[in-house]
Amino acid sequence: MKPPQVSSAIRQQVKQAREASLVLANLDNLTKNKILQDLAETLRESKAAILAENAKDMAEAETMLERGELSSSACKRVLLNEAKIEQMARNCESVAALPNPSGKVVQATRLDEGLELYRVSCPIGVILVIFESRPDVVIQISALALKSGNAVILKGGKEAQNSNRVLAGLIRKTLASSNLAPESSVSLVESRDEVSELVKMSSELDLIIPRGSNELVQHIQKNAQVPVLGHADGICHVFLDETADETKSNEVALDSKLDYPAVCNASETLLVHQKFPDKWLAEILREMQEAGVELRVCAETKKRLQNFPELKLKNAFEEDWKTEYIDLIIAVKSVKSAEVAVHHINHYGSKHTDTIVTENAELAEWFMNTVDAAGVFWNASTRFADGFCYGLGAEVGVSTGKIHARGPVGLEGLVIYKYKLYGNGQGVGRYGHGKRNFLHENIPLKKNEDITKSHQV
Repeated sequence: MKPPQVSSAIRQQVKQAREASLVLANLDNLTKNKILQDLAETLRESKAAILAENAKDMAEAETMLERGELSSSACKRVLLNEAKIEQMARNCESVAALPNPSGKVVQATRLDEGLELYRVSCPIGVILVIFESRPDVVIQISALALKSGNAVILKGGKEAQNSNRVLAGLIRKTLASSNLAPESSVSLVESRDEVSELVKMSSELDLIIPRGSNELVQHIQKNAQVPVLGHADGICHVFLDETADETKSNEVALDSKLDYPAVCNASETLLVHQKFPDKWLAEILREMQEAGVELRVCAETKKRLQNFPELKLKNAFEEDWKTEYIDLIIAVKSVKSAEVAVHHINHYGSKHTDTIVTENAELAEWFMNTVDAAGVFWNASTRFADGFCYGLGAEVGVSTGKIHARGPVGLEGLVIYKYKLYGNGQGVGRYGHGKRNFLHENIPLKKNEDITKSHQV
């Protein structure tokens, strides 16, 4: 099989990113923090320029919406305003305030006297992140990549290309001004052809993180020759148990759906115990309906709500239980037990985030242990499944897989580890039957910089 043909421009871009990653891997924490703090100020000083470029994107996004090329929720995600720019700046500062994830000694073993092995966290290297609609993702991802010591190549959607360009340009300007990290630590690609080339560069890229629609993620997973970390769907559930508190049920159910319907951690299905009070359920659905939510309900739910004619209930079908709407639509199903609810979640869910509302602590713990998802909550909105909420500073995406990182992926998900062995001239031939035995003793953890000092001759 012939190796994939890669343009010289893309190859050069990736080469520069690799060289930058080697520089970033050796930057001290204070230097990385200074770059992020400078970026926060640059964003605040550049509000007018950012908003001007975003206005161009919004005009194009609205045209695409009219032509049916972009959904309403995706169009809304393109929008930037002063509040979002300030949030981007704060994200940079939040990431700067976090501990350095790289260079942490996580395990230490004495193999023999004068032969010590350390497992130390280190950056992954060069990461390609592909995303849609939200231009603020450029800042979130870049901040996390810089803090963790990774070079990042960004590919955003064409609906936000002007915003993406100006934000990436401000990052590169900040890097250049620092004289400490290469501009090529963060770079941008814009065409699908470039992505098609990049996803096959298995020896040059270390990780691909796709953020966006199910179609996008599945396409990348199918075509990539590089490890992929991501999630295909955000089919999140809220389960209202028979012992649920009325106030908690109302807030969790409404916030999970209404706070920001166009994102992956918004709820798509509301599961309701058949003994949960019909009046309480009707009030929750009434508030959703008043907020513009379309109600798609199972036959049992429709029957139990027949005394509430003000509710405009549509029939739910099999497809509704496995659909990520990311819109003002919710599917509602009545269940006879928590076991049935969990079975439904594990069958139809996307392993993203699911929550139970109940006053039964034992049941809540069982639910959280039994539901197979990256995030499982008790009496809390699914919208908390977010890197910023978790204290990760920001996130590069959400992983529903079970390797390396799971859930909102922040700094800890952007480092791997290496083994460092400090010896004194030993060869492995010294050890074995009739020779020396390994000690394999756990020893106290040290700071990475102190290990070298302790082994200096």
